[in-house]
Amino acid sequence: MNIPETGNAPLWVQTLTVTTADQTHVLGAALAEVLRAGDLLVLTGELGAGKTTFTQGLGEGLGVREGIISPTFVLVRIHPNLPDGPRPGGPDLVHVDAYRLGSASEIDDIDLENTLDSAVTVVEWGRDRVEHLTESRLEVELHRQLGGAAPAHLHAAGESTGPGTAAPGPDAPSPDVPVLDFESEDDDEPRTIIIRGFGPRWAEQPVLAAEGIS
Repeated sequence: MNIPETGNAPLWVQTLTVTTADQTHVLGAALAEVLRAGDLLVLTGELGAGKTTFTQGLGEGLGVREGIISPTFVLVRIHPNLPDGPRPGGPDLVHVDAYRLGSASEIDDIDLENTLDSAVTVVEWGRDRVEHLTESRLEVELHRQLGGAAPAHLHAAGESTGPGTAAPGPDAPSPDVPVLDFESEDDDEPRTIIIRGFGPRWAEQPVLAAEGIS
């Protein structure tokens, strides 16, 4: 689906359906094949929707060090490119969780500019926080098609998460947001993944070679 650019509107939108966690991983790996240093991805999706699984696929496709987990408590994790991996000499992966960051200025405080040009940067909960970093970006939304119960430890959007922490932003998860843990029996539940391209880097929609994903 091609959408003409108007203001901050995307240049194109691609909607895909996956049915398993493995397919989410495969889609991430397929997208990694078209990524290069300087690319910025913004991931949005309720807790358990597959953001980390998708990022693990990106890491595999980029050929970076394994062990990608959510960086919630450290904000930023850097996964270096492996010289003996599938893309030796390729970009590192910088994985950011902006859930506890309330504004673009707090993003600036973690100095992503230092690695932005030499790495692929993936920011979970980055909407309305990272758009100023570069003129081009991909936005990836992951949606469950069935509802679920939210974990009790989640706070409502706008509620403080503890002493010295920023309130979650407007797109942060709340207790009313459906959730899925891929380790449950629901791991074959379908998901819709929407990818939007912004800026001159993504003037053309990439072709993703992901078998079995429609």
